[in-house]
Amino acid sequence: MAAAPVWSVDPRTGKQREQVAVEATAQEVDAAVRAAHAARGALADRAVRSAFLRSAAAGLDAAKDGLVETADAETALGPVRLTGELARTTYQLRAFADMVDEGSFLDVIIDHPDDTAAPPVPDLRRYKVPLGVVAVYSASNFPFAFSVAGGDTASALAAGCPVVVKSHPDHPALSELVAVVLRRAAAEHGVPESVVGLVHGFEAGVELIRHPLVAAAGFTGSVRGGRALFDAAAARPVPIPFHGELGSLNPVVVTEAAAAERAEAIGSGLAGSMTLGVGQFCVKPGLVLVPSGAAGDGLVKALADAVGATGAGVLLDHRMRDNFVAGVAERAGLPGVEAPVTPGAGGEHTVSAGFLTVPASRLAGEGPHDLLLEECFGPVTVVARYEDEGEAAAVLSRLPGNLTATVHLSGAEAAGEGRGAEILAELTPLAGRVLVNGWPTGVAVAPAQHHGGPYPATTSTSTSVGGTAIERWLRPVVYQNAPEALLPKELRDDNPLGLPRRFNKVLER
Repeated sequence: MAAAPVWSVDPRTGKQREQVAVEATAQEVDAAVRAAHAARGALADRAVRSAFLRSAAAGLDAAKDGLVETADAETALGPVRLTGELARTTYQLRAFADMVDEGSFLDVIIDHPDDTAAPPVPDLRRYKVPLGVVAVYSASNFPFAFSVAGGDTASALAAGCPVVVKSHPDHPALSELVAVVLRRAAAEHGVPESVVGLVHGFEAGVELIRHPLVAAAGFTGSVRGGRALFDAAAARPVPIPFHGELGSLNPVVVTEAAAAERAEAIGSGLAGSMTLGVGQFCVKPGLVLVPSGAAGDGLVKALADAVGATGAGVLLDHRMRDNFVAGVAERAGLPGVEAPVTPGAGGEHTVSAGFLTVPASRLAGEGPHDLLLEECFGPVTVVARYEDEGEAAAVLSRLPGNLTATVHLSGAEAAGEGRGAEILAELTPLAGRVLVNGWPTGVAVAPAQHHGGPYPATTSTSTSVGGTAIERWLRPVVYQNAPEALLPKELRDDNPLGLPRRFNKVLER
């Protein structure tokens, strides 16, 4: 049987643009993984790794115009958004290069023997080593930042791990172009181009997670797809870490005092956040708890005015469009649900933004309204009107894990008056990032960032954004009573590499 073609499709028209490749066979996946595994030694030198990452960033910047043009043709996300996303991606590559040079991610700890301790302490020297080949599953909604050259790839390469990327079918042409840039950057520094593998096709993704030389995986996508891969990773003869970002409702709580103080600002801000990128951000606010009464009414009116003025948009593919139209229709048909601005089909290839309202009491117990507590991908949010703090708390208690949780407080509440601290405490168990008086869309690339959360937001406690994302692809190893001459340079007393470390309980920088 001939291999299935891989087509680049224009989501604005649904028409095929070009055939990019063919879906990889099991033999081709095996070849890509084995070649990546064979190349891992070339990443052992940290100076080579950091130079490679910087060259990759420079190469992407140099190819910006063509990359953005192709990305827009395949995703309809627009040149402005995509140019910014590419800049974020190259910044991230350079940030990881800086981390590699600095070296604290190795977490070097040296303890000399201590016969006076009980029990006695031998000579112990600990640091972290790369796991091996990492399988990276590209996301649909971030064709640069969470795809071939995205955070999973950048952090894995920084850790010293080769990658094999499973391309997303929504942007295969872009994936091929970006892979060429990365491979060219590798070759500039004597690293085999196979250190970055790329495969296409659903079955290729399944073969990849099962391959015995794949040591870990990173995924961004749906709960259904991510859970299937997560289970496959655990069911292997040798299970591997699977760091998946699956789905998130990103709840928002608006206090009555905040609504009374700035209803219009909160309503318009919510509209901007939930429609950003046609509602295709993983941190889109999907459930908003708003008080009943006049203050909450003002917020809902401001939201309706702003969302109603939003034009129709194109989703990443027609399958997502169909799912969105069906999903909002099913939700809108539930008892007690109203649509001040009706979301749905905006045209043959577009969708219109909108939002639904429901009494919070409908969400406080199990029933058909549980559907409103599930993510709906696209430009829609659910506004749940609560009568009192207990009703809001009851809804929060039923939520699954999330990437983010947000509270909007009044000025007095933010200064420490009222229940602000209590609400933060209620939200903290729900999410990996808790915001006050802001909106979750927009995930800064910074050392302190955490982009993850309790299941189903993610399948691990790690982050896929920020400096600590590198920790996913490392494991600690300790040498006991090893002669100095046999130790890696990173663990020698004289510290020839000048690494930050903890030496006999003293932190050295």
